[in-house]
Formats: sequence, C-alpha cells, structure tokens
Amino acid sequence: MIRMLSASSPLFSERSCAGAGASGAAKFREFSHQGWQSAAATYHDYWGDLTQQSVEPMLDALAVSAGSRLLDVACGPGYVAAAAARRHAYATGVDFSDVMVRIATQFHPEVEFCVGDAENLPLETNRFSAVAMNFGIQHLSRPMRALSEARRVLRSGGRVAFSVWATPDVTKGASIVYAAIEQHGTLQAPLPPAPPLWRLDAPGDTCRVLREAGFDDPIAMQVAQTWYLASADDFFGAFYDGSVRTKALLRAQTGPALAAIRRAINGSLRSYECAGHIEIPMPAVLVSARKLT
Repeated sequence: MIRMLSASSPLFSERSCAGAGASGAAKFREFSHQGWQSAAATYHDYWGDLTQQSVEPMLDALAVSAGSRLLDVACGPGYVAAAAARRHAYATGVDFSDVMVRIATQFHPEVEFCVGDAENLPLETNRFSAVAMNFGIQHLSRPMRALSEARRVLRSGGRVAFSVWATPDVTKGASIVYAAIEQHGTLQAPLPPAPPLWRLDAPGDTCRVLREAGFDDPIAMQVAQTWYLASADDFFGAFYDGSVRTKALLRAQTGPALAAIRRAINGSLRSYECAGHIEIPMPAVLVSARKLT
C-alpha cells in the first residue's frame, strides 16, 4: 500500500523531509540533481504532453497577461515560461539541472533561462509579478524554503502557483506502478532519505502550506489530465528512464522481480487501452495564492 502523508504530518517538517537534517538534505539534493541530469533528455518525450496540460490553467490562476513578469521555478524543458511568453509576458525559467536549462533554451530560444536552486534563487527581490512551479515542489527536500524564496522575489500583489499530482487513487499511472512494485518487488530500496512523494496531494494541505509560507487567499482546484501513450513499453519507459525516484526504485529491484513488476504493469494497463493506444487519468492539484504585502 502506498503511504500518503499530509502537510500536517510531522514528516512534512523541513528537517524530516530532508531525511536527516542538513546532511540528509544535501544527499537528497545530490541524488535528485544527478537523477534529473540523466533523465532530462527523455523527460520531454515521455512526460511533456502530460505535464503541459496544467500549464494554461496555471497561467490563468496567476493572471498572466501581456507585460506580466513570470518566473518558472524548476522549469524543466521550459513549458510554463514558453507559454507565458506566448501571452506576451516577460518570462524567466530557472532549474538546478544545467542539462534541463540547455534543453529549455533549445526548445524556446525566445525565453531567458538560467541555472539556479529553487531554495536559493539567484534573482533579486521584488522582481516578478508571478511565480510558477509546475510539478516541481514535490521533488524538493525543503519546499517551505522554496516558497519563501518565491515570496521574496514576488512583488506586492503578485501571485504564486504550483501543481502536484493528485492522490494515487485517482492518478492511475502512479498507483499502477507502485502497486506492482509492492506486490512483486520491494519499496525498501537503498535510496537516500527523501520526502514523501504524496505529501501535497490534498487541496486543504496545499492551501495550508501557502498560508504558512506567508501567502494570502489560497485557492486550490483539480485539473483533469489524461496521459496518452502509444504502448505499454512507453509507459514503463517513462518511469524507468524519464523519472528520478521511481527510476531508482525500479532499477534497485532484482531481475526476476523487475520482470514480474513489468508483467503486472502490462496487465493493469489493459484496462486503459483505447483504439490502439493507452489513455490513463493523471489529474493534478493546482493551488495559487497572493502576496499582499
């Protein structure tokens, strides 16, 4: 069974999310950095069409329009920044992976991208009218630091928004993979201490976190998303090659266990076959708030 934790859980604290204080945070950051460096080249192919489905709702929640100044934090291939630029906003993207930044720059040469840490942004105070994090905050060991940084770089009256996956019971792709691992392998792989993946999947938790970070009037909504995949091989490849923690977990299994996990995944995917391809519900929770002062 996948263990889910709310933001009110003691495990949501900065120290416990890091796993073991400052050293745990550093280990997790290095693990995450290396993982995204290696997954950057395949992330767009596997996850791009899915994670872009929340971009326009996010920009609407941020009230991004011509002349807005938007910061796309943990920008990955630069989807949010590029969409903001299409609205004639001034957009900047930042990611701690230089490989991701190079890819984003290649895809969107009209947008400014830079290498930087979400928890220590290399940008001046009160610069932006909007800050976005699209499926990035759940990968941070210290999300409250990232939200504090977002608040610092926001102007008074500016808005912040982030998206996370909804609970595994409705985010079917995640439940398929983790149920197969639990049944045929082990969830106790020797990985660095890491924050729970589903610590921010309930709207009430996301709103509470933003209030605790000093933001006002948080609003949460669920965004319906569907993952369209050509085959079961593409589904498996998305996790085995295009993710970080799940990739490490899968690669830590024994050969026989991994084969059994893959067979179980393929069996579960038959329920989502449609006209020669696969369609899987993967909704997101989108939350936004305002910096009043």
